[in-house]
Amino acid sequence: MSDKLKQFRDQIDKIDDELLKLVNQRASLAQQIGHAKGNSAVLRPEREAQVLQRMSQTNTGPLSKQGVTQLFTEIMSQCRALEAPLRVAYLGPQGTFSEVAVLQRFGKASEGVPSDSIDGVFESVENSTSNYGLVPVENSTEGAIGRTLDLLLSSNLKICGEVLLQVHQCVLSNESDLSLIRKIYSHPQSFGQCMGWLNAHLPQAERITASSNADAARMAATEPFSAAVAGEQASDHFKLKVLVQNIEDDARNTTRFLVIGNQEVAPSGKDKTSLVMSSANRPGAVHDLLVPLAQNGVSMTKLESRPSRTGLWEYVFYVDIEGHQSDSKVAVALEQLKQIAAFVKVLGSYPVAV
Repeated sequence: MSDKLKQFRDQIDKIDDELLKLVNQRASLAQQIGHAKGNSAVLRPEREAQVLQRMSQTNTGPLSKQGVTQLFTEIMSQCRALEAPLRVAYLGPQGTFSEVAVLQRFGKASEGVPSDSIDGVFESVENSTSNYGLVPVENSTEGAIGRTLDLLLSSNLKICGEVLLQVHQCVLSNESDLSLIRKIYSHPQSFGQCMGWLNAHLPQAERITASSNADAARMAATEPFSAAVAGEQASDHFKLKVLVQNIEDDARNTTRFLVIGNQEVAPSGKDKTSLVMSSANRPGAVHDLLVPLAQNGVSMTKLESRPSRTGLWEYVFYVDIEGHQSDSKVAVALEQLKQIAAFVKVLGSYPVAV
């Protein structure tokens, strides 16, 4: 080993020693805060969002913004777990993109609780089996997840956060060549995200829907001449080869997840508010619902309609707006909305995904 290389490594060792000391100091302070809060919420989404935003803004490199976010997410995860691991329900089984989203948001010190349905995720939080739940709500290619929207309307749980996960689909199989594939399993959403690629490269393969990508990988692992469209993480769980990576038709393919819980989240400084509302059955009623937002300078980032299930051709409207419900202009707009809408329910205010 050269003297110069040894000098560099000695410097790294000293920095590592200092990092360890500082991280443990941070963990000790986090413990003291936890004891001071007593029975209050384990998770402070607004505080964690502020930490990640500040670290990203002050980062001068060479670490990327994504790398810094991941690093501090894990630090906060380990500090939280000193009290007790955070239990987070998600749409299972293991190996799904939902599990990846849990790790991205809550870190590896959290405890994932796989559920066999979106309904099961809501139930796990409602009966306190889990502290929080994580559910998919929309995909940039395939659109909204209707069941999640329906349950947000009927449940008393609040939206506490959001996660944006870039989704990369792969072909997984025990076979060694695409030409051998006769059947391919996947969730309908994933088939939709890869339709162009599948039509071009596996046009003769029978497409069979599965309840999840992980379940598709499980079936592909037990059948010859079969494959699954799933995330790379599923290959580890089911010992499958990754034949082709990144087969999604849109390289920007992203799924948005919502964190649900029994918690009202305080303002972080960069927030979003989600609500659902319905209009009276008269001409111009939907337009009238949007007027309070425009008049108060509240920006709307999403508008999604969904059958109300209360009558034929009657709809509710899911809306995302910028700002926290406690912000003055948002509060005024919401109050005006309640005066003119047939129904308004605020689903939650929460930090914008970092």
